Amino acid sequence: MCVFIAPIGEGGSAASLMGAAGHALGMTEVRNPHAGQPFTDDDAAIAAALEDVSIPALLCSLVHITGDMSWVRGDARPQGAFLNEYQGFMPAEMQAAVRARALPAIAEYRDRGCLPAQAPTETELHEMMSFLAAAEVDPAVVPMFLEDLHIDGADAGEITWGNDFTTEQRDAFPVIVIGCGEAGLLAGIRLQQAGLPFTIIEKSAGPGGTWWDNRYPGARVDIGSHFYCYSFKPADHWTEFFSQHPELRSYFKSVMDDYGIEPNIRFNTEVMSAVYDDATTTWAVEVRNADGTTETLAAKAVISAVGSLNQPMIPELPGMSDFQGPMFHSARWPDGLDIHGKRFALIGAGASGFQIGPTIAPEVATLTVYQRTAQWMMPNANYHEPVPDGERWAMRHLPFYARWFRFLTFYPGAGLNLEGSRIDPEVDDGMTINSTSAMRLQFIGDWMKSQVGDDPELLEKIWPDYPVSAKRMLQDNGSWLASLKRDNVELVRTQIDRIVADGVITVDGEHRPADIICLATGFRNTDYLVPMHIVGRNGTVLREQFGDEPTAYLGITVPNFPNLFCVYGPGTNLAQGASLIFQSECQVNYIMDVIHEMLRRQAPSAEVRQDVHDDYAARYTAEIGQMVWSHPSVKHSHFKNKAGKVFTLSPWPIPTYWQWTKNFNPSDYNFT
Repeated sequence: MCVFIAPIGEGGSAASLMGAAGHALGMTEVRNPHAGQPFTDDDAAIAAALEDVSIPALLCSLVHITGDMSWVRGDARPQGAFLNEYQGFMPAEMQAAVRARALPAIAEYRDRGCLPAQAPTETELHEMMSFLAAAEVDPAVVPMFLEDLHIDGADAGEITWGNDFTTEQRDAFPVIVIGCGEAGLLAGIRLQQAGLPFTIIEKSAGPGGTWWDNRYPGARVDIGSHFYCYSFKPADHWTEFFSQHPELRSYFKSVMDDYGIEPNIRFNTEVMSAVYDDATTTWAVEVRNADGTTETLAAKAVISAVGSLNQPMIPELPGMSDFQGPMFHSARWPDGLDIHGKRFALIGAGASGFQIGPTIAPEVATLTVYQRTAQWMMPNANYHEPVPDGERWAMRHLPFYARWFRFLTFYPGAGLNLEGSRIDPEVDDGMTINSTSAMRLQFIGDWMKSQVGDDPELLEKIWPDYPVSAKRMLQDNGSWLASLKRDNVELVRTQIDRIVADGVITVDGEHRPADIICLATGFRNTDYLVPMHIVGRNGTVLREQFGDEPTAYLGITVPNFPNLFCVYGPGTNLAQGASLIFQSECQVNYIMDVIHEMLRRQAPSAEVRQDVHDDYAARYTAEIGQMVWSHPSVKHSHFKNKAGKVFTLSPWPIPTYWQWTKNFNPSDYNFT
């Protein structure tokens, strides 16, 4: 007999009682994976662990441990919710009091065999969310958070309809996925659950996408690690709150292995083109293998999961071929590169350069940073901080602690309301766009000034000339600005004139020597699906249809291209919150709904209606044009095309897009 312990709602009571009975009788238990692993640590070890934990998340875990909602109804409660702050601004004495009360409750839980109490109801879970948010959470967004929390232990996006179709029907629907980053791997998991034949084509030698390619010193995620993972596959192994690339690469490999996806992946293989055949309603996908040979694969559907951080943007600087030392893009950092004692030129100081600079500054002889545009930066004290041992213990053992810690990471950056990013023409003065923008400028500006100290020349160099968040916000714990104050570091805001054999010359004629040049110049974000040649119905070429203003319905599907789906397509990049993994889960779930409908109807093709697409594109254009990312003061931004228009970012609140992708409407499509 197997018992599933502590699911959500009414079943939770019965299952918990059965779990207790099963424990007493020595039966085999199947635990909710979020209920925590049993432990036998003594009281002293537990008390030591509690010194490291998030007290708000602990209080929610205690509800699951005891079944008593009073833990989140007392005076000990968060005072506010702020991005990357995990204690809710609770005073130290309040935290200490909670630890003292928690210890005997956790010890009693240990002594009864680590069996959680009756699961909270949905109403109580809503109350617990509001407790952590230090404000009433809008009931309209509760379903989104409940789905992400997976309190019931189930994978909300798991495909369960595969057996509704015969083996012959499924075998006749092969799918090709382009890319094995986080989105492509996710698509593979869902296709496997559906029992559909699929092949993932990946140009690199392993999974992880940007985390496979980007190995430069200091490369780390800027979304909290405990949210930057699949909602159904959380990880308690993270050693840092913002993990570096080796751990991220390891995570995606472990997911690939756990789900047995690798046999369906062709690494070191690149998609050259995909051509749709109207007569057979199939795609012919040409690939180039590692040995240079090419072949054509057939598919009923193609899912592009190539992302936008895979094609480096290489600047055209005069004299680049004259440089005598190593010169490379940051995403192509050479293995074994020796930087010790070298004169290092870093061209570009966006997200990648921002991480590289502070990491290598202590090792190089000189570091010269060439920055075209100054960046606003969000203070984040946890950016380089390790996850304490006690925190990791709690995530591994305390019931649902890790899920509530994830909520603490998600909620403050959930993009529930984007009015703070909307331009108010009556307020806009070039630096502030509304009252919220003014407060952000005050807060972030004061922090940056405090880091620079009494150095007006450096402050002038690092101070942006556009509203806060109009470009990608960078996160810092003080390391970037501290590195700029080092004696061996120079920040250059003067335009580069040319590269010479031994360095860089700026337009003012000054020559700065360099042994190594790194181009931290970003990626071709606005060139969707390059360099692939995609041809749809009636010979329509995707690049020609997109032009410089690419649009897709929900960022996923495009008229004239049946059975072609994009993850991270036009207008879906995030600057307002959540994470791209969350966004990918929304998009892949939607794509699987379309495929399900095709199989149900026995329809060989599905194509979004032109009017549906056009209506969405018009609403998108009108909305994005009102947002801070479209502000005319921003002259250089990877968000914008050459005409200064934005077709990369989503202008929608996160719950809005989640709701749209959650509710697939077959009437939006033509099924043939």
